[in-house]
Formats: sequence, structure tokens, C-alpha cells
Amino acid sequence: MSRYFSPEDKMVTLIAEDYPLIQVMTRFGIRMGFGDKTVEEVCLEAGVDCNTFLAVVNFVSEGFTTFNSTRALSIKSLMHYLKQSHIYFLEYCLPMIRRKLLDGISLNTKDVSFLIIRFFDEYYREVKTHMEYEERTVFQYIESLLDGIREEGFRIATYSDHHEQVADKLGELKNLIIKYCPKDSDANLLNDALYSIYRCERELENHCKVEDFLLVPEIKRLEKSVKDYTL
Repeated sequence: MSRYFSPEDKMVTLIAEDYPLIQVMTRFGIRMGFGDKTVEEVCLEAGVDCNTFLAVVNFVSEGFTTFNSTRALSIKSLMHYLKQSHIYFLEYCLPMIRRKLLDGISLNTKDVSFLIIRFFDEYYREVKTHMEYEERTVFQYIESLLDGIREEGFRIATYSDHHEQVADKLGELKNLIIKYCPKDSDANLLNDALYSIYRCERELENHCKVEDFLLVPEIKRLEKSVKDYTL
């Protein structure tokens, strides 16, 4: 079981004990090369709200079982983290998986290899559409709230109630590959692609839960604090 990280912990200890947190660190804009500095010191130098950083770190590390912060989170820091996550998925993670799939299978328009790539491309478009909606509608709405402006026709509860779990469909892709893997595929290369899909699925699930359980409650509080906001 992962332990609860605190501001006094060394940043290098955090990474050594739970290395997937490297992605969390990177998305907050924290670069490696921080020596033996504490989490608090590294966050201060990087201009990152330490409480928000640790909220995400501990939420992810503990498997989303607890969120104990008694302080409000920095919405701007949290949004920066989420925007950088979008860039990671759309510009790096998913394109990398597609390249690995193409390397591992002998693409043929008449067999399952073609279906695998087509299924993946359709999935990528769905994820892209979802994240573009967040950037264009949800994040713009939040920016307006931060400026003290209430925009009509949208509330964060609407987004929360209809939030698609974009990680789910990757399970179908995994099953397609595992059950109907083309016989002439390269086993090592295709296994590498499959490992990447499993990791991406977990990271997308983490992303969605951070939005649902950390961002949405903060925005609901912000909505109530905006002058003349009516529920």
C-alpha cells in the first residue's frame, strides 16, 4: 500500500517509491534535476501550488481511495495539469500506440489487422473530440468563473453527470488484439503495443477521476462563490 506523501518528503523519494508519479510531476511542469530538495521546495521553485500537487499525487498513488486535504486546491494549477495531460494523450501516448500497432501487425485490408487499426483510429477521434470539448467548453467556463463571470447555459454538474469514461473502450481494443491477433504479427512488437495500451488505459482512468473527484468539487464551490450565481 502506498504511503501518504507530504511537503517535507524528498521529491526523489516520491518518484523512487512510486515511479508512475513521474507523469504527474511532468504534467505540473516540474522537470527532473531537483537534487535532494523537498516536494515543497521543488514546487515553490516551479511555481506550482504544493497542496494541489500533493492532492493529485496522493489521490493517484492511493488508488483514489481518499482525499484528505482541508485546504482549497489551486484551480489554475489543476487545470494546467489537465491541459498538459490532454497534450500527452493526443500528441504522444496515443500516436505512439498506433505506431507500435502498425509495427507489430502486417496491415491487410482483408483481415483483423485492418479492423484493429480502424478501431483504434475511431477511438482516437472519440478521445480527441472529448478533450477538445473540455478545452473549448468546460475550461473556458472555468476561466470565466475565475474572472467572476457566470456564463449562462452551463454548469459543472452538467459536465460531471455526462462525463464519458474515455478509458473504457480501450478494453474492447485489448480484447480484439488478444482474441484475434493476426497469425503473421510480430509477437514482441505487438506485446509492446499491448503493454502500452494497458498503461494508457490506466492513465486515462486516472485523468478522468482527477477531473471528477478533484476538479468538479472545486468548481462547484467556485460557482457558489461567484456573485449573483443562482443554482
